[in-house]
Amino acid sequence: MNLTRRDMIRLAAGLSTASWLDRFQVLAQPAAKMVKITGIKAMGLDNVGDGCLIRIDTDTGMVGYGEAGIPAGAARERIAMMAPQLIGQDPLAIERHFYYMAATQYSFMAHIPTVSGIDIALWDLAGKILGLPIYRLLGGPIRKEVPVYSHGNLGNMLDKGEVRAWADQVKSAPEGFTAFKFGFGGGGGRGGGRPNGPYNPTLDGSVFRRTALEFANLREALGEEIDIAMHCTGQFDTRSAIGLCKAIEPADPLWIEDPLTVRYSEAWLELKRSTRVPLLAGEKVEMVDGFRPYLDNQVLDMIHLDVAYSGGITGCRKIADYAALTRTPMGMHSGPCSLIRFYASMHMGAAVENFFKVENVLGAFRGFKEKMAQGKEPAVRKSVFPVPEGPGLGLDLNEDWLRAHLAKGETWWG
Repeated sequence: MNLTRRDMIRLAAGLSTASWLDRFQVLAQPAAKMVKITGIKAMGLDNVGDGCLIRIDTDTGMVGYGEAGIPAGAARERIAMMAPQLIGQDPLAIERHFYYMAATQYSFMAHIPTVSGIDIALWDLAGKILGLPIYRLLGGPIRKEVPVYSHGNLGNMLDKGEVRAWADQVKSAPEGFTAFKFGFGGGGGRGGGRPNGPYNPTLDGSVFRRTALEFANLREALGEEIDIAMHCTGQFDTRSAIGLCKAIEPADPLWIEDPLTVRYSEAWLELKRSTRVPLLAGEKVEMVDGFRPYLDNQVLDMIHLDVAYSGGITGCRKIADYAALTRTPMGMHSGPCSLIRFYASMHMGAAVENFFKVENVLGAFRGFKEKMAQGKEPAVRKSVFPVPEGPGLGLDLNEDWLRAHLAKGETWWG
């Protein structure tokens, strides 16, 4: 390849008005067919609760990393079905690979969480081959620092003293978070003695009144400068979701997340008509087709994608374009993931105009995932994260940390 890194950056700047796919294809053309995929592997970690790592090997020794929203054993089965389409192919043909992986295939339906992990790894490879960070390949930068929100890891939100002590601690913390979400029943998702399974009984008035007091305590302790949100897991019926919205509305919440099941229904329309609390959902919704009913019916104030579930970088970028038609903000769910998913979300945040916030994965609450990075540990400061500037994801993995956290029964890269 004759172009230098400076040439590539100059070319990228000159393509600012092109669509992101056209831009990428022009940038990739000088290196087309110079690298071939030789292998695709999966590996599970003991502290990534909803997915596994993906690695794509090439004949040049260059490696791309991704993260799939499925356990490693199941991912390997899906990879075995898709590998014949990918082995020996040019990793820069991302749009072609995405189409073949994500299209409905006889005799099985495409598994989007596995496709997502492979897609992220392909973009990491593309950035390394071209010497550019992913966000530049996607048309960025729109912004160079991405807003991050965190989790309110509290026990008893009815205890004003405990809430005040927690509020004082987070206000003085170096991360400087300006938004926190709190699970139903208190804290970072605990039920506080109330039912909190995959499907809850219909909530009654005593639960609504208790929830109202909890959020009133939070607002009093945090003041007007820090936003609060409610985190649900799709477990409520319509009446309960409406009651929770009414309970927390006086605290001026930033959103209520996933109060209804992930599958779209007219219950979302009823909820939207019944509350002024902003609605957010989408972490387990796949592809543009999955988000279309939410966006076409304007029932969500913000969509919340997960790059390891919703379609990888390619799928999420397409969803972002569709959401932009109605000026709907887009944020990124991270959950109990690895740094790979977090970094991929940051590149989305740098390249998408209608971007909102990324869920934090750093610190004690998620098991100090920052230690997964080789060298200086990444950190959030003033509630933002600097977009990684290295090629691809811009993440050098700490292999010692990975080996120390292999899931039970897993071997090094399967």
